[in-house]
Amino acid sequence: MTHSVPPADIWTPDRAPFLQAMKQQLQIDPRTTAVVTIDMHRGHLDPEVATMPVRPENALPVLEGAKRTLTLCREHGIAVIHVVLTLRPLPGGGHEGRGVKMWQAVMALQETLTPGQPSRIDQHNLAGSVQTELMPGLLQEGDFIVTTKKRLSSWYGTELEILLRQLKTETVLLMGINTNTCVTNAAFEAFNRDLAPVVIRECTASMYGEDLHEFALANISRCLGWVLTVAELAEKLA
Repeated sequence: MTHSVPPADIWTPDRAPFLQAMKQQLQIDPRTTAVVTIDMHRGHLDPEVATMPVRPENALPVLEGAKRTLTLCREHGIAVIHVVLTLRPLPGGGHEGRGVKMWQAVMALQETLTPGQPSRIDQHNLAGSVQTELMPGLLQEGDFIVTTKKRLSSWYGTELEILLRQLKTETVLLMGINTNTCVTNAAFEAFNRDLAPVVIRECTASMYGEDLHEFALANISRCLGWVLTVAELAEKLA
């Protein structure tokens, strides 16, 4: 059996006009909008203690973008929800993520998920650890916190869906780590529930590499919803 090799000049369509037209179609009503931050905790964003770190040069710009966005959203009365992965230790060793087959294989190989940087799957975001703490400056009084996330999905096994429903949400502003896994998963989950997912570009990063970060943003904007800059979001809210 032979396998075809993809051509070197893989077709890349020019979707810029489509994306611009889609942005013009988007309307954001603060009364039916919620912002969801995903895993913006010290386990990813604090270089001093992170167990699965994004690159240090990405961490600060993401935090600055998130703070600007959250300030903007609060000024317009938009509800803020923080979702944080929290894994309880289990008898016999490991934590609630030890059943993930891919993670098992990575640990068996003594490999890392973060290119060029060490990472510790077996120590990542243990309940009660500093890694589960939100980065300073993100949390304010009146925000909601969801700490029951156990996998890539912010919906699976958590109270997020009930909370969004009670807030009468139609548009979900998404930000966080990692762009190509948990943020993309949230965009899919919102899409599947007939919500409008909107990812804020400056507020995302990926520990897996810049290539997957950019792929994820392109995938979301062309297939699932919208990707806006902070300035574009401000224009929509104005």
